[in-house]
Amino acid sequence: MRKKILAALIAGLIAFGGFSFNFVDAATRDEIAAIQVKRDKDFKYWSKNSVAKQKLVEYVKDVTNPKSKNFIPVADRIAAFDVDGTIACETAPFCFDFMMFVHRALDDPNYIASARDRANAEAVKAAIYNHNMTNDVRRKHCASNASVFSGMTFAEYADYTRNFLKTPVEGFDNLKIGEAFYLPMIEVISYLHANNFKIFLVSGADRDYLRVSTEILPVDGDNKIGTDYKYVATNQGDKDGMDYTLAADDKVVRGEFVSKDINMNKVSNMAREIGKQPVLVFGNSGGDSSMINFSLRGNKYRTAAFFVLCDDTEREFGNVAKANKSKALADKNGWITISMRDDFKTIYGDNVKRAK
Repeated sequence: MRKKILAALIAGLIAFGGFSFNFVDAATRDEIAAIQVKRDKDFKYWSKNSVAKQKLVEYVKDVTNPKSKNFIPVADRIAAFDVDGTIACETAPFCFDFMMFVHRALDDPNYIASARDRANAEAVKAAIYNHNMTNDVRRKHCASNASVFSGMTFAEYADYTRNFLKTPVEGFDNLKIGEAFYLPMIEVISYLHANNFKIFLVSGADRDYLRVSTEILPVDGDNKIGTDYKYVATNQGDKDGMDYTLAADDKVVRGEFVSKDINMNKVSNMAREIGKQPVLVFGNSGGDSSMINFSLRGNKYRTAAFFVLCDDTEREFGNVAKANKSKALADKNGWITISMRDDFKTIYGDNVKRAK
């Protein structure tokens, strides 16, 4: 009884402004992991009249209804998501695996990068802050990202990443890198998971970074496709893996760059690792066109593609010109657009603000 009275008193004081509480800054990683959407009524982070959400719900209900002509068996219910800019922030100021590389090469007090890697990191940093990222700069990133994390085991790289995820996001108050997921899109992933879709994350990010940063989502670790780096034995040297046997005193560590998971490379990796066409796909830029085309064209099932527009300049670092270009691309191809400005009731949580 005393607990009930105290709870009622606190509630009354809050209601009348007697106390001021700030329970959370942003949705924590534990809170993001706890998001559950089983039915359309469970969505709470989407605008009430969102057409995009309504189309998603209609699609899911149709293809999961055994009586529908569009019914898709569970084995073929595959959904593919791009990550940066589709379910997670990529604008503050850029994709976070790039930011972790810059930190490692230029700012980590416990590491000294080579002259080449420092030069490449400076080029990457300049491209990020000048908003002029090119494939040539991406190649510099890939080569030196391999170098600066070379020799790390799975566990060592994971620990480094988890520590980096605690870094505050540039340009926002009350948001850490590991929390910078679009809450409405996490609801979509939860909803699809509850309806027996097998979900794949198909990202340009370092695959090992992707595995750790998204480990709170209901996506199997094997279903995360990203930019790849070799793994080698510590005593292997220059020997080809066909000619070397892992020794008892060997560790398996990160090595050289293999391939960047963007554009057509996404399709090649999806074909190899999934072995089927997704029926549902989510992206946000022209770089996702290949994976969308792969998913939709010639598919025997009813398919759908959703395209997230970076058009929110109040709660996010939106780019109206880019959003308009993306919308034109989506409209031309019949993809369903999701407006961050209009469709998202919140992005990271109402306590997250752009810094002033």
